[in-house]
Amino acid sequence: MSSNRPLAAVTGASAGLGAVFARKLAARGCDLLLIARRRDRLEQLAAELPVQCEIIQADLTKDDEVDKVAARLREATNLELLVNNAGFGTITRFLQTPPALAENMHRLHILALMRLTHAAVPGMVARQKGGVINVASVAGFWLSPGGIYSASKQWVNAFTECLYMELKQAGSPVRVQALCPGFTYTEFHDVANMDRSVIPKSWWFDADFVVEESLRGLDKGKLFVVPSVRYKFVVWLSGVLPRSCRQWLALRLPKRRPMH
Repeated sequence: MSSNRPLAAVTGASAGLGAVFARKLAARGCDLLLIARRRDRLEQLAAELPVQCEIIQADLTKDDEVDKVAARLREATNLELLVNNAGFGTITRFLQTPPALAENMHRLHILALMRLTHAAVPGMVARQKGGVINVASVAGFWLSPGGIYSASKQWVNAFTECLYMELKQAGSPVRVQALCPGFTYTEFHDVANMDRSVIPKSWWFDADFVVEESLRGLDKGKLFVVPSVRYKFVVWLSGVLPRSCRQWLALRLPKRRPMH
């Protein structure tokens, strides 16, 4: 891929927030590196976008496929944005979750995200421009019984903040963001077999709104982007309540659902 335009890489680009990120970044004039397991979906998306698109079909729960994507990120001299969006949720409790499923979630949400960020950021630092958006979740601020999803997203929040401070300390202009959406209309919840009707409609937001808030926040250099006042209050509450109170609430609320 050769172009004078900046390059944005998006994982999980075949659907949901990833596809919306791709469309909005194309509208901003970025060429795209589209990464996901489903090549047919990526090809359909690339065909509708008015920029150059490179497709990498990869399952980021597998080490060799993460290596393949990481190598491409390291060699991309025009890479200006990495969106670590790939992920999935589960509504089962930890002791009911097959170990392989739990391991794949952590491989995807934690190990792949870390390795791709490590591949992308040094070049951005050297070029003195660029950014990383890590898609986390409001669930990362509120742990729940058996919540392997919320635990993994809490790690994403913490990792992103640590990297943010490291770059600030080094005087680098490279920006990093943890995007923390609440319930969002995508097929994410269909894959998790979640019944949307159990959550009031007022707590759901369109993917377009979430991505627009993320990109606006990146322009402003915001570390945490929490779309909507409702969820900002939820996150604020998690910071002021003692841990014992948060645990008390979590144990008495209905079984938690993955939010992203």
